[in-house]
Amino acid sequence: MSIAILDYGSQYTQLIARRVREQQVYCELFSWDAPAAQVLAIQPRGFILSGGPASVYAPGAPTLPAYVLESGLPVLGICYGLQLLAHTLGGQVSTSSQHEYGSAHLEIVQENPLVDSALQQVWMSHGDRVQVPPPGFIVYARSATCPIAVMGDPQRRLYGLQFHPEVAHTPHGDQVLHNFLYGICACQPAWTTHSIIQDATEKVRAQVGAQRVLSAVSGGVDSSVATALVSRAIGSQLEAVFVDTGLLRQDERAGVQAALAPLLGENLHVVDAAATFLTALQDVSDPEHKRRIIGETFIRIFEQQADQLGHLPFLVQGTIYPDVVESRAPERANAQRIKSHHNVGGLPEHMDFELVEPLRYLFKDEVRAVGEALGLPSALVWRQPFPGPGLAVRCLGAITPARLETLRRADAIFRSALRAAGLIDRPPRSGEVPIAQAFAALLPVRSVGVMGDQRTYQETVVLRAVTSQDFMTADWAHLPADLLAAVSNRIVNEVPGVNRVVYDITSKPPATIEWE
Repeated sequence: MSIAILDYGSQYTQLIARRVREQQVYCELFSWDAPAAQVLAIQPRGFILSGGPASVYAPGAPTLPAYVLESGLPVLGICYGLQLLAHTLGGQVSTSSQHEYGSAHLEIVQENPLVDSALQQVWMSHGDRVQVPPPGFIVYARSATCPIAVMGDPQRRLYGLQFHPEVAHTPHGDQVLHNFLYGICACQPAWTTHSIIQDATEKVRAQVGAQRVLSAVSGGVDSSVATALVSRAIGSQLEAVFVDTGLLRQDERAGVQAALAPLLGENLHVVDAAATFLTALQDVSDPEHKRRIIGETFIRIFEQQADQLGHLPFLVQGTIYPDVVESRAPERANAQRIKSHHNVGGLPEHMDFELVEPLRYLFKDEVRAVGEALGLPSALVWRQPFPGPGLAVRCLGAITPARLETLRRADAIFRSALRAAGLIDRPPRSGEVPIAQAFAALLPVRSVGVMGDQRTYQETVVLRAVTSQDFMTADWAHLPADLLAAVSNRIVNEVPGVNRVVYDITSKPPATIEWE
């Protein structure tokens, strides 16, 4: 029992998927022009059409596949999806003289099964609008500048929203999706942590059979949960390798070994490859080049380990959905690569492994829920995320052992202060949006300072802390000024080579969480 989401290029499409899953309904995301057989193979109970940047009346604009309406299943069009339904079925869509971007007040004009009077504030983001609904459609709601904000044809179970119910800026938007999923599509709450684990276990067994598997572990929640899932599926067929790249945080290696040893025992193998990575990265400043080098170096080391441990044709990775979306998203015809994650877009073209990625279509909060259900230690499940390329993408510019040590010390001071204040490395409290990621980055920017009546010309440390639930969007954390002042004071006094500390107050988007 599932929902098929057809992607027309909206920045919010992944949020639609996440909101549907929060309602305990399984969904998959497809490009709007994916083959009908591929989409219908999941046996959907309904379709959701995402928003998108195009105009439905423009030449070459994405269209509504014929099989969607021919299926007779319920359809919910959001923003562009609403306009596409109207355009396809004989309504009129045109450019609005008053575009709507941001919060808008919704006026319900007709009782309907989708929205009710509790939904008053909604989030709009459109330049076109439906001027005339198609035959058979009823106008259910409007806004000050949008005469058809909600419409539907209850006989054919076709509905459209001009606003975005999936974003946090639409209070009660989750109820709209609930009404569609349960009231209109008659879904059942079958997408649970238990079902995720069961499904992943079955897929891993089917993929690897009786063959042995190598798992790339970092100590982070993604690789740890992926490894635990595969271990549950195939037991002693699994060998895990942790690579010390020389790009780890302070005391990282010892902490990872202590956390993973109880889980993996003698099947955990630690490789010291710091010299290999630092040599490969010498004089490299471009972040994409760094990621490609690190991705390929990881694979070559895993290949060497596989040779030493015997024939291991499969490699487990903790790839999650945001990694896929930002790197290349081959499933999304309209997506643009943001950056290459070392375990997706940074992989070499040729390697000796077939990848096993049991978390590939899960969001971070789903991964953590699975980790808790598998009985992993809280320290692992709620550990601050750390990118696979490590400090290489937080040490901007050329990487040297001295600059890495400077960054390690500054980062340790910042994170220890946050931990002492109870702000990180713990489960979120009820109703709280937690600090999802916090770190220091070292900038290749020198500035003039004064210490002990002496002129200094040293580097700059930037502190970054963000709140997020899914890592697809994030806001900067409003940390107490006293805490930031104390951290800044400690860094400039205790870390040689740094005379300036700044705090990053940029959200995602427009920025990414990491600096590189």
